[in-house]
Amino acid sequence: METLIGIACNDFVILASDMTHVNSLFVLKNDEDKLYRISKKLIMTVTGEAGDTVQFAEYIAKNIQLYKMRNGYELSPKAAATYTRRNLAEYLRSRTPYNVNLMLGGYDEKEGASLYLIDYLASMIQVPFTTNGYGGLITLSILDRYYKPDLTEDGAYNLILKCVQEIHKRLVLNLPNFKVTVVNKDGIKNLPDITPRTEPICN
Repeated sequence: METLIGIACNDFVILASDMTHVNSLFVLKNDEDKLYRISKKLIMTVTGEAGDTVQFAEYIAKNIQLYKMRNGYELSPKAAATYTRRNLAEYLRSRTPYNVNLMLGGYDEKEGASLYLIDYLASMIQVPFTTNGYGGLITLSILDRYYKPDLTEDGAYNLILKCVQEIHKRLVLNLPNFKVTVVNKDGIKNLPDITPRTEPICN
């Protein structure tokens, strides 16, 4: 029932995730943060089993930080995605697999902005935009229609807002709030949360 939305443009990656935490048929909270800061220019958003998402995200984040301390430099988005996929694949073949789907986005001086989609079977692909969850059934066509690699941050935010408004309109599930984060050459910053009352940013 969770929904993730990711867009990679020329100079930045923007990720959005719903903030709803549910257990069976019950909504427990509407302010859950599903975005994890992995490094200064790397973010990850995870969906799946509640315990698995937090444990796996923190495991990856701490090990990437350990790599930086040991070697003196941070992993690029591609290297971090490959490391994450390998760990997910190893746990998949153990007795304690992680049931998680995730998006990993980041910015690197050489690689630029990049976005990776990794599913619970440890399949990985680099994509210009992607969605995950029931909301993705509605929003993928909107992203395909309006996505451009030269979008500004405001333009990408408005595109995600358009997707969320369609989710509010058409999805029977209640996903009122979405957290939005962008990563670029200057690092990671939070953009205003998207709620049913959010208005588009005027350029």
